[in-house]
Amino acid sequence: MYPYGLIGNCQISALVSIAGSIDWLCLPRPDSDPVFGRLLDPEGGRFSIHATEANENISSRQYYLENTNVLITDISTSDHDSFRIIDFCPRFIQHERTYRPMMICRIVEPLSGSPTIQVSCRPVSGWSKEQAKPIRGNSHLSFECRNDTLRLTTNMPLTYLCEETSFPLKEKLHFVLTWSSAVEEDVARISERFLARTEDYWRTWVKHCSIPSLFQRETIRSALALKLHCYEDTGAILAALTTSLPEEAGAPRNWDYRYCWLRDAYFVLSAFHNLGHFEEMEGFLKFLLGIAQKHEQSHERLAPVYTLSQDLPLPETTHVNWIGHNGHAPVRTNNQAADHIQNDVYGELVLTLAPIYLDERFIHLRDKTHEDLLANLARLCERSISAADAGLWEVRNGWQEHTFTNLMSWAGLERAVRIQHRGYLKDFPLDFTRARDRAETAVEKAKIDASIRNGPADSNYDAALALASVLRFPNEKLCLETIRDIQKHLAIDTKRPQSSFFYRYLRQDDFGKPASAFVICSFWIAQGLARLGYREEARAILQDAVGGANHVGLFSEHFLPAAPTQLGNFPQAYSHVGLINAAFAVSPSWSEVL
Repeated sequence: MYPYGLIGNCQISALVSIAGSIDWLCLPRPDSDPVFGRLLDPEGGRFSIHATEANENISSRQYYLENTNVLITDISTSDHDSFRIIDFCPRFIQHERTYRPMMICRIVEPLSGSPTIQVSCRPVSGWSKEQAKPIRGNSHLSFECRNDTLRLTTNMPLTYLCEETSFPLKEKLHFVLTWSSAVEEDVARISERFLARTEDYWRTWVKHCSIPSLFQRETIRSALALKLHCYEDTGAILAALTTSLPEEAGAPRNWDYRYCWLRDAYFVLSAFHNLGHFEEMEGFLKFLLGIAQKHEQSHERLAPVYTLSQDLPLPETTHVNWIGHNGHAPVRTNNQAADHIQNDVYGELVLTLAPIYLDERFIHLRDKTHEDLLANLARLCERSISAADAGLWEVRNGWQEHTFTNLMSWAGLERAVRIQHRGYLKDFPLDFTRARDRAETAVEKAKIDASIRNGPADSNYDAALALASVLRFPNEKLCLETIRDIQKHLAIDTKRPQSSFFYRYLRQDDFGKPASAFVICSFWIAQGLARLGYREEARAILQDAVGGANHVGLFSEHFLPAAPTQLGNFPQAYSHVGLINAAFAVSPSWSEVL
């Protein structure tokens, strides 16, 4: 299991190991070059605070302050010496705006005995992996990184920091790491104040969440993790906050996920809609409109994935000087999926915009620009029916007609029909009802025996088709039989009567057959069964699937339940979205509980 907790503030994010080391931090954006990258190479840079006793005599415990994104790491030695590290990225309301600086605060305090610690801050200048040289100031070290400055301000003795000398921890120490800015105020005072205000911010945010009656703690943790995947500066929503964590050990399935997949954004926003938080929708809408306007002259079709600044993450690049996580290369940046045609994205984007016209809370967003965007996306849904593409799973060779694309085209057109019945899209020439029915027929053409398969000419099973019932595809019997066949043929055998983890598919792709469970598939199946009335079975699957989280409740993209081992990029927004939506689906209403 990944031994990391996540901190962030919707501007930057970092992974902190259970041993107290920041091993992943990219600046100035989550998709920038790393300044701490030990996650992908022992020489990739880190900011560690650790006890100096032999490693085998040290134990640690990591957890979040309840209902916050403030991470605590407690470290103890065999002599009962112990200390605590508090890690967070400040986020709170200031001057009627959200304050989210490019800043990490670390507070270290003794708990018992006489702990001796060592502090090491070794940033690198990005993918060159060149170690940044420190310049000593009065109460700080500064590092030149890519023509900018990383600055570490602290009240610990700088001699001990510069020379990485062990010393006894007698009182609280404070560290403030900033990018392209300086801390002028007393570092202890600002750290403690920012901690109190950040705790209060996150607890207030959680207090304003709607949550399901079951799996409450898991939903809250997933909501907090999911929020950190939102890049508020542009409104983009990241698929994950890391790159190149291997989906399979020793295989080439290592990808950069630090971008905005338009498809993922719909599922993320559906989770936020369940949670009752809607500001993310407006941010993403701003992001989407920017893309549409930017490319309307040169790109009729949208790419499936964009950078946080609305560009395409191309070309895909391999960094051969990085050895990879636990030695599993390659390490990649950018993603060739941006070159793909993935036609399911249009249906998902219609679903993203549908609440504007079906939910009266969004009446202020109804304008000609949004209506024109919605109409164009519906037109692209119609054009995508039965068209060959790379599909949801981004096959790089052998494009074909995919049932999932037809299903999403149906879902988008079905919402367009309902929106038109409410008086919108009136002047658009496309017959949405006829197009919807054609998409429904295309889905059912892929029926073999009793269930729908990957395509009309491809009998393989695809776990994503469990979403048919979630999307309210009208043939409920077909939806149920499809889920039953997925459970039967795609379950990972864990030597239990009923498996709760599933392959996304078992057909050959560009790199062989998948060898691990795709985490969100468990949540899709639970949600789909609940939608069809099988709530008890769905709850049992969800109860088992939450075991795929690590020690602080964070999910990766892939999972090997027998080990257990997390694989793929981490944390994965998709997985946390799946848990949230499934938890709402399987839970009785609060009126049945209170």
